[in-house]
Amino acid sequence: MLVTNKNVLDKANKKKYAVCAFNFNNLEFLQAIVAAAETEKSPAILQTSEGAIKYAGIENLVAMARIAAKNAKVPLTLHLDHGKDLKVIKQCIDSGYTSVMIDGSHYDFDRNIEVTKKVVSMARRKGVSVEAELGVLAGIEDNASAKENIFTNPDAAAEFAKKTKVDALAIAIGTSHGAYKFKGQSRLDFARLKEIKSILRIPIVLHGASGIPAAIVKMAEKYGAKLGKAHGVSDAHILKAVKLGVSKVNIDSDLRLSFDAGIRKVIKEQPSEFDPRKILGPARDLITETVRHKMRILRSSGKA
Repeated sequence: MLVTNKNVLDKANKKKYAVCAFNFNNLEFLQAIVAAAETEKSPAILQTSEGAIKYAGIENLVAMARIAAKNAKVPLTLHLDHGKDLKVIKQCIDSGYTSVMIDGSHYDFDRNIEVTKKVVSMARRKGVSVEAELGVLAGIEDNASAKENIFTNPDAAAEFAKKTKVDALAIAIGTSHGAYKFKGQSRLDFARLKEIKSILRIPIVLHGASGIPAAIVKMAEKYGAKLGKAHGVSDAHILKAVKLGVSKVNIDSDLRLSFDAGIRKVIKEQPSEFDPRKILGPARDLITETVRHKMRILRSSGKA
């Protein structure tokens, strides 16, 4: 049975670890995430973007997640990531998602509150938890985009949480979407995070937190990828953010890169292979290892 984000994040917030939210849009990604969660004995958030819903179909995504949760020995949730279309958000609430995000970060403060309150009202009637966002992340990842970071104001965060009564709040402290977050080492505003945590009691969410592992990038490029200077958030900075109070961390690009590297390797080394199971299987396994690493960094291993 799928549980809500509130269920897993309130525990994480209290015990000072973070639960990772992994994007999926097909069976292999889902299998990899669940396999890692069970091996690590960790809760996991299965999340889809609006783009994933358009690609795979909401009925298929919900059905896969429900079956996975029914058979899993660890808590799993089904979450809508970066929901901007209220019709899609309502569809998710009605179709079996246990958590939704309303991303009103592109609106001004008052309009963001207004729209978020509408979603909270819809979700509460179905027992669905709600995440919102205050501040803007740079970069592009599916339906999330911005030209520059606008960091979250601590006092505004407190007011926003009080007025909307959301279950979790995504903040901007320097992370960004996609694989090209920094020109070199990651730089996060930890002082801002510490201040926000001191006045905010609900779980804090960090988006755009993929690490873009150098080994995975190197592997993909060895077999033909052209990725340029891809840099992500270091493991050390993710761990520090968790210690300072982040309870949910979103990861997407790391899984995409792992899948890409795994597929490229098989096709390059075994050009006569055309069985999709033998092409996609190794890529799925590489995602599993990436997910397990993230769970250990976030200290959610053993918390199921």
